[in-house]
Amino acid sequence: MQNDKITLKDLSICTADGNGGVFGLIDRTTSLVGKDMLKRHIHHPPDTADALIATRNAIQFWCMHADLWPQIISNGTIIMLEKFFESADNVSAPPTGITLMMGAMLQKMLNKQQYFLTRFSLAHLADFLKGCSQLAEIAALNDVPELLQRELTAIAKDLEHRLVSRVMAVDKDTKYADLAQLNYLARREMKSMIFRLINIYARLDAWQSMAKATKEHKWVFPTILPAMPIKFEMEQLSHPLIKDPVAYDINFDNSSNFLVLTGANMSGKTTFMRSLGVGALMAHLGMGVPAKSFKISFLQGIITNMHVEDNILKGESYFFAEVQRMKQTAEKLLQDKPHLVLMDELFKGTNVHDAYECTKAVMDGLLNHDNHLMVLSTHLYEVAHQFSENKDILFSYFVTDLEEDGNYRFTYELKQGISNDRIGYRILQKEGVISLLQTKKH
Repeated sequence: MQNDKITLKDLSICTADGNGGVFGLIDRTTSLVGKDMLKRHIHHPPDTADALIATRNAIQFWCMHADLWPQIISNGTIIMLEKFFESADNVSAPPTGITLMMGAMLQKMLNKQQYFLTRFSLAHLADFLKGCSQLAEIAALNDVPELLQRELTAIAKDLEHRLVSRVMAVDKDTKYADLAQLNYLARREMKSMIFRLINIYARLDAWQSMAKATKEHKWVFPTILPAMPIKFEMEQLSHPLIKDPVAYDINFDNSSNFLVLTGANMSGKTTFMRSLGVGALMAHLGMGVPAKSFKISFLQGIITNMHVEDNILKGESYFFAEVQRMKQTAEKLLQDKPHLVLMDELFKGTNVHDAYECTKAVMDGLLNHDNHLMVLSTHLYEVAHQFSENKDILFSYFVTDLEEDGNYRFTYELKQGISNDRIGYRILQKEGVISLLQTKKH
């Protein structure tokens, strides 16, 4: 799956600091390398359906066997090892005979910092190797999926290094002479092997994080279908960032792949589309989604037209930025492999007449692409009514209760059909904007 930065921003996957949003819900990593790997996984999900299913199976395994995750490896352990091996290239000579002859007490007196650093570093290296050994032992279980089995086998192979057993035997009683020799040998011989293990550990950490979040939030693992025929079917899908969300059912396929949403401002259109996008992305990460059931064809990518920004430095207007984003969307739709396209209130940067003509032209064009999933929201009800007789388009609207005294209430209920609600003026009145503007200054 391919997603650009605009899509990830529109879907609130990460906040400005990189740690909030949807990412904050699924980040249960135990290390910074795992967190970085999780971020890379979000930006670059598996690129084939087979790879995605293999990843999902690995995550499902950790969901069922969370207790097998090694507790002995901490983030501090990884950081210490990275620093330890960063200086490995500067180690050119083994410890001298005098160093090896010194007792621990004398070594502490003459070179206290080096003594404690050597013990501390090797202790962390021993902990890391013990944790990797615990991971390697998991391969013997009967229900280990193929992808995870490969990773565990790679760990086991690296643990065959001749120094591993000696390092793992290090404890508080190990003589300093032995520590000094191991310190030299480990830096000379184990650097590339340890960094391979750290990379595998980071990948497993990202998988167990998504598994832990799935279990914690009681999300359901999706069914991944072939790319074609296109299918997107969900029951009780909700937005994971909303505290008390409204859940929705929807069913897309080749015969009904285009949904047009109408409804008043703040009635729920944008949140609904984000729910679709976030659910689709989470499914393509291989983790659970906030739904009762979820089936989706393998998508080439998600593209959004939701919060387009102008570029003042390039002298590009908001409308031109909208047109460029729509052009990118059109280019994606020329591909055979399916995409999920989410379009929210197109052409806000021009007048109503232009917006009407442009939106109508876009909808005409979108009808030519039945191998993609498309959702478009609009306030221009007249455009929706132009296509109301077209059987290839699904029409749904969000209900707003309008009361006789001018008040209104958003129900967030989704019904079939086209809305005619117009509450902009009511909102201005209720918020006191009209009365403030009509009050003359004395």
